[in-house]
Amino acid sequence: MDVKVDYNQHAATYDITAENWDTEHVKIDYDSPVDFPLQLTFQDSVYFSPIGRDKVITSRFGWRWGRAHRGIDIDLITGDSLYAMFDGIVRFANYSSGHGRTVVVRHYNGLETLYAHLSSYGVKANDTVKAGDFLGKGGRSGNARGSHLHLEMTYQGVHINPEYLLKFDENNDVNASELWVTKKWTRPELHSSKRRSKLDLLTTEEELEAYLERPTEVYVVRKGDTLSRISARNNVSITALCQTNHIRKNSTLRIGQKLVIEKTL
Repeated sequence: MDVKVDYNQHAATYDITAENWDTEHVKIDYDSPVDFPLQLTFQDSVYFSPIGRDKVITSRFGWRWGRAHRGIDIDLITGDSLYAMFDGIVRFANYSSGHGRTVVVRHYNGLETLYAHLSSYGVKANDTVKAGDFLGKGGRSGNARGSHLHLEMTYQGVHINPEYLLKFDENNDVNASELWVTKKWTRPELHSSKRRSKLDLLTTEEELEAYLERPTEVYVVRKGDTLSRISARNNVSITALCQTNHIRKNSTLRIGQKLVIEKTL
């Protein structure tokens, strides 16, 4: 059974524009850092799809072309309509370097969704929107290789892997009403943009405690192993392997060598 948000009650009891409300910049300098693990709650069990066609992810949250890709790319045709995924208030609707025409919506649980590379706007800053409201039309403005929606999800400026929070399929399900977010899901270097990360959802304090008590995972190098193969086998980027184990991408691996697969809060 879906639990729907009483948006009027939210607006009356919690002003999401009261703190750190900046309509001029995509990135905000927040007063205090986020404490991890972070708990996020969702009042709805589903979200409204940001596009009106099947969601085909062409690039994921992770390491890409030697740099961090902090969102997911969803294929579209220039001119396709884009929609708010949850109720909220538009914090930013303007041109941003790299992202091109961009809309950022802040939602009532503190999460923000960013929609980039638009061809035109359908909202302006400070507009109140409901899930499914028109935000603008997709395109390829800014630094975009072809038409697509670049979608980011952040909490107080911290990027979170959208696929940890939501299922990007035809059902538009939220992964859980309560989710504990560890740093693992905020660090692109621990993921590959070419494949979906293996999800280990933490929905209760008991699951969180069990995760934190798990021993550090160690991989023992076998004959024929390369960093690329180890990366794919353990669902972790080569960059993360190198950073965690203080080695270089061109380092020679030895059979029997032990590599730490990082577990992060």
